[in-house]
Amino acid sequence: MTDFKVLTFDCYGTLVDWESAMIAGTKPLVDRLEKKPSHNEILEAHAFHESHAQKQTPAKKYPELLAVVYKRLAEEWGLNVSWDECMSYGNSVPDWPTFEDSAGALQYLKRYYKLVILSNVDNASFEGARRKLQVDFDAIYTAEDMGSYKPNQRNFDYMLEQLGRLGIEKKDILHTAESMFHDHVPADNNDLTSCWIYRRHDKEGFGATMTPSKMPSCAFTFNSMADLVKAHQEELRG
Repeated sequence: MTDFKVLTFDCYGTLVDWESAMIAGTKPLVDRLEKKPSHNEILEAHAFHESHAQKQTPAKKYPELLAVVYKRLAEEWGLNVSWDECMSYGNSVPDWPTFEDSAGALQYLKRYYKLVILSNVDNASFEGARRKLQVDFDAIYTAEDMGSYKPNQRNFDYMLEQLGRLGIEKKDILHTAESMFHDHVPADNNDLTSCWIYRRHDKEGFGATMTPSKMPSCAFTFNSMADLVKAHQEELRG
């Protein structure tokens, strides 16, 4: 791990507990259902509609895109909702909780690496996470900046071009993320070394992300950001 100079992070799912936020945010819909779907069923349906919307309307800002997801979920479950209800869900992103270990881990890692965000949200929504994470990132690249969503190749092209202007080469980068679909498959396609933060290690399936087209190789796998920090500390001790 000490071979790298830069950690590029996915945020939502890796640093922010977006699945808990999705379950809480869709509760007003689920509470109206006679037969309640399981958490995994909710997340898998969310993943489908989110991925579909990201492909169909790649320039749409994340809060508006999430509002569409909420509307599609309501329709799938035979419910009627107002657009105000949908936008209330879309505008909740700044309030989504971070994982307990995220802020402390980033503050430690900042001592050894440049920290970069490559996120599928918009700049205003990310500001909520940035305040909770309590660290100064060296660069923040959002879907809003690029007009597309991961796993689109243009998002990785944009990040690599921007980092190249800062004198950072691929060999300097460790791409750190939870999602195989959004991050590790395209990282593998771009010859980036990656680190899997396997937040769902104790759950079945892929949750709020689509099933990946292939299982990419990851140089490192940890169940949490805290485990990543422990591994780095052990490596320093030799």
